[in-house]
Amino acid sequence: MNITLKQLHVFITITQEKTLTTAADKLFLSKPAVSMALAELEKQLGHKLFERKNNRLLINEMGKALLPLADEQLERSKAIISLFNSHNFQGKLRIGSSNTVGNHLLPILLSQFRQVSTHQDQFMCIDNSTSIGNQLIDYELDIALVEGLLIDKQLHVERWLKDEMVIVAHPEHPLMSRKVVTINDLHDQHWILREKGSGSRHFFIDHIGQHLTDLDIAFELTSTEAIINCCASGLGVACMSKTAARHALNDKRVVTLPIDIDMSRDLYLVWHKEKYQSPILKEFINYCRQWSLPE
Repeated sequence: MNITLKQLHVFITITQEKTLTTAADKLFLSKPAVSMALAELEKQLGHKLFERKNNRLLINEMGKALLPLADEQLERSKAIISLFNSHNFQGKLRIGSSNTVGNHLLPILLSQFRQVSTHQDQFMCIDNSTSIGNQLIDYELDIALVEGLLIDKQLHVERWLKDEMVIVAHPEHPLMSRKVVTINDLHDQHWILREKGSGSRHFFIDHIGQHLTDLDIAFELTSTEAIINCCASGLGVACMSKTAARHALNDKRVVTLPIDIDMSRDLYLVWHKEKYQSPILKEFINYCRQWSLPE
């Protein structure tokens, strides 16, 4: 048996792209070359690795068993190359992040990590927590920093940092006259929320939304800045991270309503349980664990 790194690379790319055509484009190979590499790998193993359905290749149980081993072999090949490089840490670090963390914390963290590690080769993907979780499962990302709790038996999830959520509104919102705002005061509000799948949306539904009758979602937006602008224009109220809203709060474009419930939440470090951890990935995980929110 003579399984090559090229065959394993083709196999992993097909699991991510689901078709030979898109896998070939990503690998800068011809479609026949990708098809041949997969056929040779399956022949050597004596097993099919995908189910063919409507021109899509869906990984089967044998493929799922091979995936973590193939990923490890490719990562170890990069480690071998790094032994003969003048730098301590080599290889691209593929980091996923949900919107709040990715827009407001990850740039600071990465800048500081680069200074202490001298590692400069990072790829950053910012999306909602659910999408980031799916990319971890498909081995498209090495690690994720998210605000939404991802529940999947394939993922390792650990609490990372505490984050404070707030209800933001126009400075002259009627509820600002209250010393304390209760859940009952929020029934008739027009809510401006993030899209489904985001950690902020999950937090709102779990802590506030489920207690409201006739929940009025005025706008559903993917941009935190757009949500802030809508609140500042008096179009409604929103639930978001205080970290994400801090500049608008400092500028007094919006204010926080004095809600009487616990609005703290956890941020999480997440990676695939079977993902091989290269030296640079281990270094980044350890750095994240000791990192703290900027003042």
